[in-house]
Amino acid sequence: MAIAVGELAPEFRATTESGETVRLSDYRGQRVVLYFYPKDDTPGCTTQACGFRDSYPTLTERNAVVLGVSPDNARSHQKFKTKFDLPFTLLVDEAHAIAEAYGVWVEKSMYGKHFMGIERSHFVIDEQGRVLDAQVKVNPEESVRAALAVLADG
Repeated sequence: MAIAVGELAPEFRATTESGETVRLSDYRGQRVVLYFYPKDDTPGCTTQACGFRDSYPTLTERNAVVLGVSPDNARSHQKFKTKFDLPFTLLVDEAHAIAEAYGVWVEKSMYGKHFMGIERSHFVIDEQGRVLDAQVKVNPEESVRAALAVLADG
């Protein structure tokens, strides 16, 4: 089950695409858009990432940072970030610990085959680490608009 609005966002420690180690608590005092996507450089994931890229100036004006999370490795993240000029951090979640903590590592099916994977989602987290908004099974285009709307209200 995904984390609900009003709950304290689960703390995590992760490696970025550049090999740096970060924790969610490193961002206290800022709002965080933590978004989960299945795979680097796929159509829906690229749409979502480029939407956050294109809205990045507005997001930073609203005291928000963007963190993208997928099970891809650092090298894959680096290539994705470079190819699409993404100005925000991508987190490596190869063991899917962050996705599990947020309740978005789920059973999926495609062409009759069942497998575990990321449910496209995002969480807007306030300056104190509480969840302001949780969007699970979000459309790639809607993800950015919904996050911006929450940040405008907060």
